[in-house]
Amino acid sequence: MQKFDSSMMDFEERVDIDDFESEVMERIYSKPLLIKRVNTTSQIAIVGANVCPVESLDYEVPENELVNEDWRSRRTVQIFQYILLKWAFALIIGLSTGLVGIFNNIAVENIAGFKLLLTTELMLKHKYYKAFAAYAGCNLGLATSAAALCAFIAPAAAGSGIPEVKAYLNGVDAYSILAPSTLFVKIFGSIFGVAAGFVVGKEGPMVHTGSCIASLIGQGGSRKYHLTWRWLRYFKNDRDRRDLITCGAAAGVAAAFRAPVGGVLFALEEAASWWRSALLWRTFFTTAVVAIVLRGFIQLCSTGTCGLFGEGGLIMYDISAAKVVYSTPDILAVILLGVIGGILGSLYNYLVDKVLRTYSIINERGAAVKILLVIMISLLTSICSYGLPWLATCIPCPADASTSCPNTDVSGNYKSFQCPPGHYNDLASLFLNTNDDAIRNLLSTNTVKEFHISSLFIFFVAVYCLGIITYGIAIPSGLFIPVILAGSCYGRLVGRLFEPISKLDVGLFSLLGAASFLGGTMRMTVSLCVILLELTNDLLMLPLVMLVLLISKTMGDMFNKGVYDQIVKLKGLPYMEAHPEPYMKHLIARDVVTGPLITFSGVEKVGNILLALKNTGHNGFPVIDEPPFSDAPELCGLVLRSQLLVLLKGKAFSKDRVLAGNKVLRKISELDFAKAGSGKGLKLEDLDIQEEEWDMYVDLHPIANTSPYTVVETMSLAKAAVLFRELGLRHMCVVPKSQGRPPIVGILTRHDFQPEHILGLYPHVRFQQ
Repeated sequence: MQKFDSSMMDFEERVDIDDFESEVMERIYSKPLLIKRVNTTSQIAIVGANVCPVESLDYEVPENELVNEDWRSRRTVQIFQYILLKWAFALIIGLSTGLVGIFNNIAVENIAGFKLLLTTELMLKHKYYKAFAAYAGCNLGLATSAAALCAFIAPAAAGSGIPEVKAYLNGVDAYSILAPSTLFVKIFGSIFGVAAGFVVGKEGPMVHTGSCIASLIGQGGSRKYHLTWRWLRYFKNDRDRRDLITCGAAAGVAAAFRAPVGGVLFALEEAASWWRSALLWRTFFTTAVVAIVLRGFIQLCSTGTCGLFGEGGLIMYDISAAKVVYSTPDILAVILLGVIGGILGSLYNYLVDKVLRTYSIINERGAAVKILLVIMISLLTSICSYGLPWLATCIPCPADASTSCPNTDVSGNYKSFQCPPGHYNDLASLFLNTNDDAIRNLLSTNTVKEFHISSLFIFFVAVYCLGIITYGIAIPSGLFIPVILAGSCYGRLVGRLFEPISKLDVGLFSLLGAASFLGGTMRMTVSLCVILLELTNDLLMLPLVMLVLLISKTMGDMFNKGVYDQIVKLKGLPYMEAHPEPYMKHLIARDVVTGPLITFSGVEKVGNILLALKNTGHNGFPVIDEPPFSDAPELCGLVLRSQLLVLLKGKAFSKDRVLAGNKVLRKISELDFAKAGSGKGLKLEDLDIQEEEWDMYVDLHPIANTSPYTVVETMSLAKAAVLFRELGLRHMCVVPKSQGRPPIVGILTRHDFQPEHILGLYPHVRFQQ
């Protein structure tokens, strides 16, 4: 995990002057330029894009001769095909994500079920040491498998994946976060990790999985893995892929929680940075498909055809049987839960941040150390899950139990553990179960005395601490389930304490506790509210869930940011916040622009372009028209590195410095500029430019974006940041306010808006609010 460093920013590349080749200085910097010293050292900052390995995405649709010609040449059938494919992809994403969700559920329930039944069988024979060896051994094998997949195949698959998806939809293209290898490891690593008994969930990874599926479909397959389809070429651009990945993220939530509406709201509230009504319809259609697929398999699994525990992972935490009646003491208890949830949630976020920083240092030592760390956490989890139930006392089975007591062959509320016949161990009922079943036990209604207060407290402390130290190890791990598990536990604990004066069932208190902890950690409101109500099938709890979410979020915001926002920052991803920092209103766009600026003429020498591409890592270059092509120097447009590479490969060169747009249009089509998928894209090394071609000219007008977004240099930096994010830009041109100056002052990229850069230039503005 690499921390974002202001010395590796998208807007600049710092190099020593002595290292510049004399040819570069002579051929590129032949025009008068201003050199700005950086920190009074012998360094200059070159305006451009993407020296940092974390690239930005091109959500802007360019307007140039090539694109306009392509749109004019499209027939009605092709336009209809494009629209039809959008909906077809939404259908495919929904079907695929739903099937993966079902596969994950059934695999986890059966693998964990086999492990738990083996442990229970040995316990019944009083072979306690062998039972622990079998339990810990199974957990260790599964954990090692998950860690090996992450360490050797796809390190990007570790963790939840929601922060990475959130950053991608914000315009950050982090390396391999949506690659096919990441998808493979995310699916199987999540199964092994959850089945290994870790305090993690498969819900967060499902969001990442849905996004990976959408990306794989939208990019036309993968050249690297020989999975490409020509008829998907329409979607080989960042803008359409962004829409598909938004649908995939929503589908992941719908598949994880069987909450189609909650999935749409999650994508709208938390994941996506850009939204429109047409995308809302397609996202809703995608999640509806997921819901239909899940419903069909739920009916299939209800017949007992899904294996040992196959039904358990596909049903909701139905609490609709409980009577929802509340009074003033209940409202006070709900307010208390909200306050507790906000405080515990902010503390949880703080500790997770510290643990992640520690693990990032440990994980830098190599794959073997990553796996060793996973093994240590697995052993600790197994010791806690098997050892802590010995602290609990045996409880007589209730006479009116709706299920068998104790349970020995199926999942349920009552685990016998070491207890005699007719008794059960309440802590074992929570620890020696899958996380889904443990939540189901905590949310069970009409079972007031099922769990001792001491057992609830022990379980809460254990889950709270294990959830913190488990997140960040090299396995796919979600935060939803650990948070719900801990929240429902202390919610039930508060319900037991308020039992003498409360009318609410303790199972409903568990739901409110889960809601409060979710609000305190993730800082979402609307989407969490709907997800919980869809998950528990009890609309009557809506007012109380809304109240507790609002209180916990407000309390949490007083201390720190949401957990996903903290992880995005910790990973060094240059995320553009919805609201600019207060000190930005004291600065203007010109203040954060550094120079000199590399520009190209409208008709430029091939050698100049090659040297600029070779000696800089920039991704955007302004194109300036000068006499005789214009009366005075003027900004013609903006050209991207990827476009220049395609243009140079097409070799539409001319010996004379003349406009040759028609020649370029004949040699190159708009589809040549389609963005590469997971395979290798066009690079500078792939070009075969002969020595005699260096002094030839190429016309940049056909490919230059003739209408780039521009702001005047005196615009408030806060206002420029809002425009940059809302429009989904990669480059924003800064133009002078007065005439008689060069037509462009510089280029703003997302790294120019990052606090590390701004406060590095102006440390004093931090204190200006």
